[in-house]
Amino acid sequence: MGFEEELFHELVTSTWDKRSRMQQEMAKGAKGEPFAVQELYRKGPLTPSQLAASMKTTTGRVSALLSALEKKGQITRESDPDDRRVVHVNLTEAGRERAERQRESMREAICWIFSQMGERRTREFIDLTDEFTTYMTLCMPGKSRPTPEQVKQAFDKASEPGSGSREQ
Repeated sequence: MGFEEELFHELVTSTWDKRSRMQQEMAKGAKGEPFAVQELYRKGPLTPSQLAASMKTTTGRVSALLSALEKKGQITRESDPDDRRVVHVNLTEAGRERAERQRESMREAICWIFSQMGERRTREFIDLTDEFTTYMTLCMPGKSRPTPEQVKQAFDKASEPGSGSREQ
């Protein structure tokens, strides 16, 4: 077995089998209200269909979720004045406050982890995570592997200002 196989098993064990409570909470949040609130906070008003696409779920599930958020006073739904069939979902002040509390809580937890790792190791971790994530955008299970040109293009795009990656 090559190092790739050995380290694949270590990665699966450390990221799946030994998932931390924080990872479990983040995964749970990625499916429900916390995700919807963060998506609306980051992107602004969305339609229920756009939110469903972001969450990779059904519009029926999003409808139930939006009803719960509406009852809590965290979102409003407004008809588009140009097309009454289109509904825009907006965060209320209470929804924005929730999003900011969620972000602050996550920031504090991650900054504490980084302080334990130290600056050098944290920077290495971020650089390696950027690289790993770029490869993951190219390589899907069951699909052919990317060509060297596709890899180069992906890394060129990842290093462009505003791409979300840190500049080297």
